[in-house]
Amino acid sequence: MRVAGIDCGTNSIRLLIADIDDDGKLTDIERRLEIVRLGQGVDRNGRFDTGALERTLAVVDDYGQQIRHYDCESVIFAATSATRDASNRDIFIDGVYERLGVEVNVFSGEEEARTSFAGAISALSDPHEPLLAVDLGGGSTELVLGKADGTVLSAFSMDIGSVRMRERRLLSDIPTPQELNAARADIRLALDQAEQHVALEQAQAVVGLAGTITSVAALSLGLTAYDSQRIHGLTMSIPEIDRATQWFIDASGEERAGVAFLHPQRADVIGAGALVWQEVVHRIVERSAHAGNPISEVTISEHDILDGLALRAAGCVS
Repeated sequence: MRVAGIDCGTNSIRLLIADIDDDGKLTDIERRLEIVRLGQGVDRNGRFDTGALERTLAVVDDYGQQIRHYDCESVIFAATSATRDASNRDIFIDGVYERLGVEVNVFSGEEEARTSFAGAISALSDPHEPLLAVDLGGGSTELVLGKADGTVLSAFSMDIGSVRMRERRLLSDIPTPQELNAARADIRLALDQAEQHVALEQAQAVVGLAGTITSVAALSLGLTAYDSQRIHGLTMSIPEIDRATQWFIDASGEERAGVAFLHPQRADVIGAGALVWQEVVHRIVERSAHAGNPISEVTISEHDILDGLALRAAGCVS
């Protein structure tokens, strides 16, 4: 069966066209990413910007051509944090339907978390469990504790992400100490709320998903060109994560723009995303050590909600 999944987040819109066999294994046909910043200004204004809508719908047009070219049998389109928050979301939803003929699934934070977990689990071999998956996006960050068979034990979506924190707190080219302190306070408060739902201390392993986290991994590897094969399955120690995230946090816009593998339109928000990832990892390490099962490393995955959407389009997950 040939399926297509589209994940439209706060910062990027991604397409996966894949064949799926009887065992639920995905084989990529086409995997695309465009950074359109749909969520530009949504945290501040509560509405989609006209220019952001135009950029995003232009990419939807392009993705529609690919879906028709590859003759996909089933298509699922999911919109996440920015669309949840935008009061004028109907303009976007109607625009997608006009172009693709499919309804937009505006995922709740819990739906987003569960679909991300399904995608991550599909590409991991024999992970320790309970497994904690962290999906760090532009508008939100999902924490999911679950089992290797895909069973979700608990999940929570924090309204904390790379674009949201950049627009809300980190306004300077190189963030000031005051900006960083305010951002860290926001992230820690969100983690306090998350811990009312997800027992971080129960995690026996951690997997990190999505663009900020894979970019941190690429920097740690010293890549000059993005290489998903080297990144997927990479195990990073906590000191390695600290060094790479701190570089992005401290770097100037010119320095970030000079990172060869980094998408130019990710450069302005990667520092904020790195700060979120650093704080999340520190909280997990603290809680796991206190519980007597210290987490000393994190596995990086290239497979996430996009893979989960493809599985959902094929009816393999609900």
